[in-house]
Amino acid sequence: MPEQLLSAEGLTAGYNGVPAIRDLDLSVGAGEVVSLLGPNGSGKTTTLLALVGLLPAMAGTVTALGEPVPTRRPHLLARRGVRLVPDDRGIYFGLSVREHLRLARRRPDPARTAAVLDRFPALAGLQSRKVGLLSGGEQQMLAIATALLGGPKVLMVDEMSLGLAPKIVQEMLPAIRELARDEGIAVLLVEQHVELALAVSDRAVVLNHGRAVLAGTATYLLAGRDRLESAYFGADEFAATQGA
Repeated sequence: MPEQLLSAEGLTAGYNGVPAIRDLDLSVGAGEVVSLLGPNGSGKTTTLLALVGLLPAMAGTVTALGEPVPTRRPHLLARRGVRLVPDDRGIYFGLSVREHLRLARRRPDPARTAAVLDRFPALAGLQSRKVGLLSGGEQQMLAIATALLGGPKVLMVDEMSLGLAPKIVQEMLPAIRELARDEGIAVLLVEQHVELALAVSDRAVVLNHGRAVLAGTATYLLAGRDRLESAYFGADEFAATQGA
């Protein structure tokens, strides 16, 4: 069992006093990839925002790297090694790739920069290019690369495939698996391409109407397509199941 680097117990969070996720239990261990799946509006992005403290918990607890997550202080969490790549990628179109890479670290570390660029070699020849001129796939590579420059222990990626061609997604998702394996990073991945996500995940949790309705190993979920479809489209009372 890998060391748990990120966990939520009984987490309830939402907006203006109205819960968008309810009583959620979730954990991600070192070197593990966990996918957070579910239809649009099921609470996936809300979960990520609550996990980094941008949304205060209405109930339950969130722990990262053995300590409670501070509310509305994600910069402190990032310094400790917990990074979120948001669905808008958090990049600036008027800056160059090189400027993004330079700003991503408080102190220059050429060796770390070179190691990250080795994982995304397409960026190496684009360092002088403005980000607004990059393709969607190149922008997503840059967003993940800048997060990696800080040497994260926990990496959360929201909708990595948003706006990308399936072929690009097929190339990038295995890189996430390799990062977790090679660097021991705990990865929480929100993804709409269900089968591609499960192919690189150890475990997954399916949300619907703000609740976890199905959870288990990726193998278990892939082996039960009817279960998975019911979790996405079935009734609210669909029972959560833990796969062995």
